[in-house]
Amino acid sequence: MPGPETAAIQRKIALMGYPCVGKSSLTLRFVQGHFPDAYDTTIEDLHTKLFKFQGKPYDLQVIDTAGQQEYSLFPRSCALDVHGYILVYAIDDRKTFEIIQTIHDKIMENVGETSVPLVLVGNKLDLQHSSRSVSTEEGKKLANAWKAAFIETSAKDNTAVQTIFEHMLYEIESAAGNIQPTKKKECRVM
Repeated sequence: MPGPETAAIQRKIALMGYPCVGKSSLTLRFVQGHFPDAYDTTIEDLHTKLFKFQGKPYDLQVIDTAGQQEYSLFPRSCALDVHGYILVYAIDDRKTFEIIQTIHDKIMENVGETSVPLVLVGNKLDLQHSSRSVSTEEGKKLANAWKAAFIETSAKDNTAVQTIFEHMLYEIESAAGNIQPTKKKECRVM
């Protein structure tokens, strides 16, 4: 019988957001280490990755969801056995930031818990100098209101992509009581 140190902890994480915000790009960058050359509309993909966090092995299942329209149904796969949610908007598209708030509300309605592990991600940081339309401060403020971690990232440049998943695991394990939170939750921008 293998010892407990060899058993990977299973965690399921869902990436949600409006179409074209970079959910698949973030997922592929994290799981496979590359940025996709072409955009194909995602229906729904499940990716797995073995990942070490705080010295422990994790078997991550990452659900890359189809983009959620404002009035679309909540995907059933995202309500069952999901440990945490990464909510993604594009910093160059205000509509995606507004719709992420609707998606958050749908998660709260469907999951039925008040403290759901969340990471709010402003993607496409590589466009910040040319076409930013959502400020870092707005992202931080929204994350604070949700008691979520906050990160700005670029899947294209591989900026802070792994950090998103580290923060997600921290949020999941803190909510489960497996990690003692360090002082008050604070937003971290990378």
